[in-house]
Amino acid sequence: MPLHVPPAPAPALRSVLAALGSPTAVRDGRTPALQSVQGPLSPELPLPVHVLDHVNQEDRTTTPGAGAPRTRLTGWRFLVRSGERTVAAADTVLTADGWTFSRFFEGPYLPSTERALRQAESLTTPYQARLLSVPELYMLTLWLHGDTEADPGTGAPAPADILVPLAPAPPGIAAHRPHRFAELLPVIGLRLTPAPPLPSAPPLAPASPLLRTPA
Repeated sequence: MPLHVPPAPAPALRSVLAALGSPTAVRDGRTPALQSVQGPLSPELPLPVHVLDHVNQEDRTTTPGAGAPRTRLTGWRFLVRSGERTVAAADTVLTADGWTFSRFFEGPYLPSTERALRQAESLTTPYQARLLSVPELYMLTLWLHGDTEADPGTGAPAPADILVPLAPAPPGIAAHRPHRFAELLPVIGLRLTPAPPLPSAPPLAPASPLLRTPA
């Protein structure tokens, strides 16, 4: 299989296992599917979640310094499975005390993530699997990083890396249509460019003498 799923930090995995094994600790956070599942649950397919930052509004590229894109790691996401069925996802975040469980959730991103991973597995080029988020567009993509040996918590997308937008995707961007990062970045930058301000109203012209009300 050409798709490389990097191992998550051990504390992140332990925090999810502890949450799954402690109904009292996560009673309020369990999703309907988790509440109805009978049998063991296992966190699988850990994916590092990165956020795309610093989109330049002039040249529509990401610019931390010399125009190179910048991302930051915000967490690790696990797909929670009951047997062969994915029933939820579990997020972890990095705190001052290390990696810790954040939340369980359901929704359309779960089947979309699985579909995108199947797409990636059919490719002949090996990639490292990550998630890349563009919060301003409410956009999440499967990020296929070309360096399979890279530290999954660092690094920025290379121009040839592949992004697969997950559903629901922003209007005008097709979900599950793979794009090279260099091709999709201008589209993202364009959508983040603020709309030009509306022109101010012209000053009122003085009333014509012919239209003045007689004294």
